[in-house]
Amino acid sequence: MARQSAKSTKTAEAAGAPFEASSAASQTEAKTQRVIKKYPNRRLYDTATSSYITLTEIKHLVMEGHTFAVKDAKSGEDLTRSILLQIILEEESAGAPMFTEAVLASIIRFYGHAMQGYMGSYLESNLQSLMQMQSKMGHQSTNIMSQMQEQMQKQTAQFLTAFGLKP
Repeated sequence: MARQSAKSTKTAEAAGAPFEASSAASQTEAKTQRVIKKYPNRRLYDTATSSYITLTEIKHLVMEGHTFAVKDAKSGEDLTRSILLQIILEEESAGAPMFTEAVLASIIRFYGHAMQGYMGSYLESNLQSLMQMQSKMGHQSTNIMSQMQEQMQKQTAQFLTAFGLKP
């Protein structure tokens, strides 16, 4: 379970979150994993600040590149993935969604498929490549980003076609 949590927070950090390496406090916080407890009443308690926090505040932790784990207060079960998915669901529901219905349907089709294990690493490596290119190029080149998006869509379509799934 701890491995999943570390992977989730790694992915969040790789998602382009700005990280201030120059600050000693930021470095110390990055080395120690923050623990957030989820209570049966659905409240989230940040043990680092000794206060209750909201999903919006957890989203800010992700955006700032902080490492954290959300644990069930009674059982100690790792709930980090479900909290991150909940944040994504809220973001998708509130305005301009990132995922089209076709993309979501394609992702669902991979559950139970022989390639399910590879899909996650495929998406993760593409996101990491996108973030690396974004950091190299800065935020000035929207045209290049749209070209990259088109290229990734073509690669995804080829990947799905190669395994007999409709893009």
